[in-house]
Amino acid sequence: MMIRRRTRGAIALTATALTAGLTLTACGSSGGAQGAEGKLNVVASFYPMEFLAGRIGGEHVKVTDLTAPGVEPHDLELTAKQVGAVKKADAIVYLKGLQPTVDKAVDGSGSKHKIDATAAVPLEDHHLAEGHTEGDGHDHGSEGHTEGDGHDHDGAAGDPHIWLDPTRYAAVARSVGAEFAKADPAHAEDYRKNTDELVGRLTALDQEFKDGLKDVRNRTFVTSHAAFGYLAGAYGLTQVAINGVDPESEPTPARLADVQKAAKENGVTTIFFETLVSPKLADTVAKDLGLRTAVLDPLEGVKDPAKDDYLSVMRQNLANLRTALGADAPAAPASPTS
Repeated sequence: MMIRRRTRGAIALTATALTAGLTLTACGSSGGAQGAEGKLNVVASFYPMEFLAGRIGGEHVKVTDLTAPGVEPHDLELTAKQVGAVKKADAIVYLKGLQPTVDKAVDGSGSKHKIDATAAVPLEDHHLAEGHTEGDGHDHGSEGHTEGDGHDHDGAAGDPHIWLDPTRYAAVARSVGAEFAKADPAHAEDYRKNTDELVGRLTALDQEFKDGLKDVRNRTFVTSHAAFGYLAGAYGLTQVAINGVDPESEPTPARLADVQKAAKENGVTTIFFETLVSPKLADTVAKDLGLRTAVLDPLEGVKDPAKDDYLSVMRQNLANLRTALGADAPAAPASPTS
């Protein structure tokens, strides 16, 4: 037999390698932490998912964000190296339907811990060819709605921007924390504590938006990208969007006329644009109407993560909305972000 021709050293080396392989296999099958430096190796599809993974995982995870800071995530094309990272990940945090290349890579991954945000928070349709949709039923006391343009969003069944409603985002956070605890039971208690802390901050942020937008004089805002349907529904506002849910969609002349009409009828003072796409169209509409422009950030990415995070940018969004909508009362005091 072939094995009889091997030396004792070769047999010992083979046995050692086999033992090591079995050890790694056992580690993977038990759901224990793997990856660099014994940390859970997590891949996140874009910034809102990376923020959750980092805050909840803390020191026990190594998070790789597939979408680089400052890059618009809708058009992401993965490199071969990134596809390989998805396949090898211990856990994946993503939002199905937003980035088709990510969805394809996730489908091909052997990870047992695939955390789809839409499983925790079903999407709503804010594409709205018919004009508007009523509020979302959250306990916010709102009848807010969104006006859209009927564009599709890469075949997605609904509006993916669930993270712009802090209560929905908190539900996704809970699902991430629960799955991290399954993937890495040795640190399950830390994941639970981190999840509870983050959910507490998101709950406080939700209250800040309720208080800050309660007494504004105008409840209609115009934005370049229909990303704020969940936010509008949560706080009793009306979003009038120039572009559709997909920021690369092009408005028709009829849509532009509708936007101008809505702005005039509702006393709109500001046309909002965002940070990761060109403000040219918003500038044009604002100039035609004699209005000012300001940023309303959909938080699909953060240009400088060392300077800003989800919580700080959302508070800036609140401040900008209050200014544009004519807030009378002082804004609620901001709680710490770290």
